[in-house]
Formats: sequence, C-alpha cells, structure tokens
Amino acid sequence: MKRSRLSAALLLLTLPLHCPAAKILGGGVKLLNGSLNGWEIIGDGIWTVMRDGTLLGQRDPKKAEHQSWLYTARNDYGEFDLHLEWWIPASGNSGVSIRDTSRAQYAAGAAYDAKRTPAHIGYEIQILNGYRDKYTSGSVYLFDAAKPGHQIENDWNAFDIESRDDMIRVKLNDYLVSQYPGEPGRPKTGPIGLQLHDKTSVVMFRNIRIREVKPRK
Repeated sequence: MKRSRLSAALLLLTLPLHCPAAKILGGGVKLLNGSLNGWEIIGDGIWTVMRDGTLLGQRDPKKAEHQSWLYTARNDYGEFDLHLEWWIPASGNSGVSIRDTSRAQYAAGAAYDAKRTPAHIGYEIQILNGYRDKYTSGSVYLFDAAKPGHQIENDWNAFDIESRDDMIRVKLNDYLVSQYPGEPGRPKTGPIGLQLHDKTSVVMFRNIRIREVKPRK
C-alpha cells in the first residue's frame, strides 16, 4: 500500500500534466529554483527537486514520526500573494504554513506538541484528497472551512494565497474558497512552510511563486 502510493506519485510525472488556468503572479519571484537552496527541512522528510523542477516530498515510514515540514529560510514574509500548485494521492493530507514563527519546531522530533504545531501558532492552508476532515482543501485550518466543489481530485490543483495584515484569502483553482481576518495576538509575518502530515505522506509542488506587497527593506 505504501509502496503503491509512491509508485502512483512517480507514475503521474510521466503523464501529461493538466492544471486549471491559475495565474502566475505578475512581478512575482520563484521560491524554488531547481534546488533546495533557501529552504530548510524540519524533521525526517525526504524532499527532492526533480529534473522537471517539481518538488517531491515523502517519508520513510520505518523512521518517520509526527509531522515533517520544508520551510523557507526567510522568516519575514508579511503581506504577499503566493501561488503554488500541488498534488497528493488519495487519502493524502498536507498543507501550506504561513506566519509560523516557531518554524515547526514543535511539530517534529522530541519537542513534538500537538497544541503547538504550525496551525496553532501561525496559520495552515489545508490540502486534502479524500481525507475526512471538516476543513477541506483551501481552508484556513481551524478557523474557516473552505467552500466545497472546486478541487480536482487525483490531479494537480492550484492555490493563490493572499496574506494581508487584516485578512487571509485563499483561492483554489481561481475560486475564492476561504478567508479569515486573523487571530488577535498571532504573528503578522513569518516563513512559508510545506507539510508532510504523517508517516506515509507523499506530496508534490510546482510553480511556487511569491509577490510581496510590502517587500522587506
């Protein structure tokens, strides 16, 4: 079962890839440029940038525990527009973290604390494929459940995440599915993270671009 999940992920790369006409942000810059330079692996995840530029995340089920994340080295992303495309297998679970100033230090290893994972410090934009949860793909997890009906199951999907001081908005395949003004006391800035949720997680990302509304000085 675990082997077949990884095989399915690799097989997908040999097939024609289709994705809705999600907009690549004008003036944006790539966060992934053919390597993991500028990123940090948190936990035991195995992250690989493949020859076509697709980012593959997976884990060794015999060694994996809790969560694993891939974080930008930068910690100061504040107001921005983030575009990325993602694929996960059936029953998969992943997410995109923003504003998590802990850098997922409580999501992996001996320091693991379920109440201090990235979604409890910053915000997590949910990614699911048939995994049963109130907060479906595109949700601002724990705060605003996404409007259903816009995900393409078992195929590539696109997020456009708008982060502003007073609002987080999420588009899934060009449809606004979730928005939330933010919790008082939570950070307004932080790194960007990509999640491997459990021991058998497999996830792929591509076309990760960001346009900063207020770039750092």
